[in-house]
Amino acid sequence: MRKLELGQSGIMVSEICLGTMTWGSQNTEAEGHDQIDFALDRGVNFLDTAEMYPVNPVKAETMGRTEQIVGTYLAKRGKRDDLVVATKITGEGSNAIEGGPEISPTRIRQAVTDSLTRLQTDYIDVYQFHWPNRGSYHFRKTWRFDPSKQPSKQEVLDDMSACLETLEDLRKEGKIREFGLSNESAWGTAQWLALAEAGKGPRVETIQNEYSLMCRYYDLDLGELGQQEKVTLLAYSPLAAGILTGKYSGDVIPDNTRRSLVNNLGGRANPRAFEIADRYVALAKEFDLHPVTMAIAWVMSRPFPVIPIVGATSVDQLKPNLDAEGVELPKELLDKIAELHKHHPMPY
Repeated sequence: MRKLELGQSGIMVSEICLGTMTWGSQNTEAEGHDQIDFALDRGVNFLDTAEMYPVNPVKAETMGRTEQIVGTYLAKRGKRDDLVVATKITGEGSNAIEGGPEISPTRIRQAVTDSLTRLQTDYIDVYQFHWPNRGSYHFRKTWRFDPSKQPSKQEVLDDMSACLETLEDLRKEGKIREFGLSNESAWGTAQWLALAEAGKGPRVETIQNEYSLMCRYYDLDLGELGQQEKVTLLAYSPLAAGILTGKYSGDVIPDNTRRSLVNNLGGRANPRAFEIADRYVALAKEFDLHPVTMAIAWVMSRPFPVIPIVGATSVDQLKPNLDAEGVELPKELLDKIAELHKHHPMPY
């Protein structure tokens, strides 16, 4: 599997990242370990997790289980340096952390300590902020996003600077290697980059935002920023929470699926979304491709630095995701995808 550099960090990772967010809720520890083994055999060396995982749903009583499952694997395998592990500190307002605190220097230091303990490791390769303190338009908040309610620019920059200084201290202590964002905007990312350039702390190397055939906010300002500033997009939900597999076609709820646990799929489930997904599935079949493989390969084909984060609840589900390795979609198919998007954009 091809290796790509994360931002300008010098860290080389597989062109596909293995997501872990179902481990500890929909998946057992043994199943999580089996997925890592399978992915490693296919050339994947990059894992993404978070302190608030597992999801479906997020609960205080399960928070940290996913990191623990990754940790028992790292302890069992004993070759920590063979893997690149990314995790995240939970943002303000989550029920996963008592009181829903915002990200702060004190909170960062405690969260890193706790994640290191659960992961059974001495260092985290990429430490990410799950969402910004000032809020964002992600998680289907575009319809009510109001930047006028944010703190002043100087307050935001002071907050960022304090966090960066703490991250720099943690880097010097050897506890984290690189810094990444998640659910951020172009303006926010530009401020983090400028502060790092001014010597406040580590440079942003990655941004983990939602991105798929059906969710393409990143294509414009963030895509330009990612390309020009060499910040790698870690694309989460590249299958639109499973909608692009076709399994919810007709607005059904199959047993033991994500939708059987979270009916609205995090605000993505609506008749238009299922209808559009049917069109992408049909297009994949027209070109003799598995719809999952097509969706992942399309993300990998984008004109900015990007790595899809793939997730599954079984090794069988994981396989067509990893089959996107080395797949180059023909121009005719890419043109049809572009036309389909033009006529049926952004269903949620």
